[in-house]
Amino acid sequence: MNNTKKIGQKQSAFTLIEATVVLFIIGLLMLLILPNLTQQKDKAQQTHARAMVATVQTQVDLFLNDHPHQDKVSLDDLAKENYLTKEQIDKVKALKISIQGHEAKI
Repeated sequence: MNNTKKIGQKQSAFTLIEATVVLFIIGLLMLLILPNLTQQKDKAQQTHARAMVATVQTQVDLFLNDHPHQDKVSLDDLAKENYLTKEQIDKVKALKISIQGHEAKI
């Protein structure tokens, strides 16, 4: 076997500089993308919270429609009468949604 290189033959491998440039570009792209992802996550959480408030408000209205004599509604009332599931109650408590009078608020 001939182990000598032919003149003009190029090896096909990344050099250290090329690898560093690629990693630098990937790092820059990540710096541009990450803040946008955090904003989108915050928007999604806000949308989820508003949707849960709307769900609770709907259930409060239904409860009051079925129990017109009731002055105040609590989460316990909604849970006892199965207007909200246990999972929904847990989410409502985690989001710190409260019922004030006949209105659900964050």
